[in-house]
Parts: sequence; structure tokens; C-alpha cells
Amino acid sequence: MLTDAECRNATCPPDRKQARLSDAKGLYLQVSPKGSRRWFWKYRMAGVEKQLALGSYPDVTLRAAREARDGAKLQKSEGHDPVQARKVAKLKAAAMGANRFAEVARDWYGNHLANWSAGHAIREKRNIDKDLIPYFGARRIAEIEPIELLAALRKVEERGASSIPSRVLITAHGIWRFAVGTARAPRDITPDLKGALKPHTKTHFAAITDPVELGALLRVIRGYQGGPIVRAALQLTPILFQRPNELRGMTWAEIDFDRALWTIPSARMKRSVSDKLNGQPHLVPLPRQAVEILRSLQILTGHGSMVFPGERSHERPISDNALRAALQTMGIGSDVQTIHGFRATALTMASEQLDLDPNVIDAQLAHAVKDVNGRAYNRTQYLKHRADMMQKWADYLDKLAAGADVLNLRAAA
Repeated sequence: MLTDAECRNATCPPDRKQARLSDAKGLYLQVSPKGSRRWFWKYRMAGVEKQLALGSYPDVTLRAAREARDGAKLQKSEGHDPVQARKVAKLKAAAMGANRFAEVARDWYGNHLANWSAGHAIREKRNIDKDLIPYFGARRIAEIEPIELLAALRKVEERGASSIPSRVLITAHGIWRFAVGTARAPRDITPDLKGALKPHTKTHFAAITDPVELGALLRVIRGYQGGPIVRAALQLTPILFQRPNELRGMTWAEIDFDRALWTIPSARMKRSVSDKLNGQPHLVPLPRQAVEILRSLQILTGHGSMVFPGERSHERPISDNALRAALQTMGIGSDVQTIHGFRATALTMASEQLDLDPNVIDAQLAHAVKDVNGRAYNRTQYLKHRADMMQKWADYLDKLAAGADVLNLRAAA
């Protein structure tokens, strides 16, 4: 075994790369020709020889080196590789340097931003900046207790925004999972709050599903006395039942009059960033009535790119409030029918009143549906089915607007 004197006087011959002075149980002092002296412990793990660096002499004394060796041996006896354990400890120490809630939250946000849509990114940032950072920004995330997070969510509830607390909790869940994964928190505390928030009853967009009421609404829309651009958009909305943003963003380049087809680029659809970039376009067959409306509007706006250009800039579409305001001016409140609600109107009535295939309707709505074999519904393959459905739907709306009696096929069956 080595002595302190031997360690102090240890040298390496100039003709050698290094010299080793053995102590005991695998511990040795490695000496270089330049005079540096470093402690190492030699051990075997799964039959492979390894060396664990224990520091430099005399900063690490002989006694301290032996204690470090014994500690490493204990780790090995418990089934842990001392070298790997040291790497993990260094990673944890590095992560703990940025362990305050605000830092973790922003790291999580930046880590996921590329895969979020613009709208989702805005909502997540608002949840973080408005409802979480003001309470926990400077706190170490590992020290935050579930009751503290609940208190912050109660503040959100007090604002009367019944749907927001659960959304903030979902954001918090993502942040805590990220903190656990990056060794900045021991566990995710958000599951502890399951059932602690006031239940939120989801409200749907108001939508008329009664044939008589829908007929009356269609007559009001067709009698709209406002501008021709908004009038055309209003008339197309119940016929095509696409999302409002997709309709108002329609361009003339997307319309194929010869094929009676509207091709919405994937980038304009309500999808994840990845699907927007790599997904297929959404195809909307145009019934005869829709083609007629678009042909008439083309005389007015066909010189530009937008089908429904705004007043301030012809390169931008009408605002998302234009159609909603038009309904309100005609006395149709948001508690009766919303623009987005026409999708629910079509989904319900095309199935119940016309006995159309719900899967084909869902495909036309651009819902992610599956076929009987569990595969993603092939919207292109069923294009003819959807074209037939859209024409039947448009004809049905004409009958309702004219006040004709329409037989409920399900009831008759």
C-alpha cells in the first residue's frame, strides 16, 4: 500500500508516457513525465475493464482517494456502473442550473414550438405568461406543491373563464413532464389535481337542425342586402360547410370550374404543423349551385387572387367577423346559428334527413375518420361519393329555402 511520502515523491522516468503506483483494491496513482499525479480506480463491469478518475493529488489526498474508491465499490456492488453514474450526476447538475419554473416553461415551449400551429402556440404562450409564470416564475419547479398549482388555477376560475383552467392544467402537465424528463423535477404533480377543478360543460356552436327553421334561415340569407362579396360567402357557407377560415381564405387558383372542384392546400387546413407541410390537400366537390355563385362573383373579384377580398387590401380575405356581423344585422344571434355551426347543421341533417353515409360526411368535413379496416379514410378515392352527396345536399337546401316538404327518410324507413 502507498504512503503519503511515496505519493509526494512520485515521479515518472522521462522515457515513459506514464508511471503507475498501485495502492490496494484497484486504486493507483498515475504520474506523468511533467509531474502531474492523478488518482484512478480500476474495476471490471460485465467483464469489461474500466477506470474511474478520482481527482488529482495532492488536492485529493491518499485517504480521500481511498474513501472515493470505497464509495465507488459500493455503487458497483449495488449494480451501478460508477462511470455511468458520474455522467448522470453531471447531467443532472447541469440541468439543475436552469430549474426555475420560468426557465423550464420556456424551454418546454421552445422545444415544441416547431410542431405547433400558430394558434396553438399563441394559446400555450398565453397560458404560461398569464396564468403560470406570475405565480411560479422564480420558484424552483421541484419545490412547487400541488396545492400551490391548484391555488393558481382557482384564480383563473375566479375570472369566470370556465374552460380555461383545464387548458392551463394541460399546459402545466406538459411543462412538468418535460421537467421530469430533464431531471429538474422528481415527478409530475399535475395528476394530483385530477377532479379538483370545477367541471366544465363544453358548449357547442349554435346550429339549426330543424328543416323548417333551416329553410327560414336560408331565405333570410338569400335576401341579404349587404355587399355582394359577403352575400356570396354567406350563401356558400351552408352549401359547402367548410371551416370559416378555409372558406374566407379561398383563392381563385384553388377553384377548378371544369372539374367543379375546390382544392384547399394542406397548409390552409386545421392540422398540425407536420400535417400542414406533408399532408394531402382537402378536396371539396362543388355542386351546381356553388359553381353558379362563384361564377357570378368571379366577374367582380376574379381579377385578383382572393375570392372574398377584404375592403382594405385585396390581397387579404374578408375578416373573420364579416360573416358573423352579417348574420347579426339580419337578426340571427350567435345563440341561434353561428357560421361554424353550419358544419354541425350539415353533419346532423345530411345524416338524419337525407340518410347519407356519416363516413362520407365526415370525410367532407375533413375529420380524421377511419374505414372498417382501421385505415385513414381515403378522401380522394371517395371523391365521386362526396360529389354526389354535395349535390344532394345543395338540392335539399334549395327545397328547404323554397318551403317544400322534405321527407325524412329515416322516419319513413
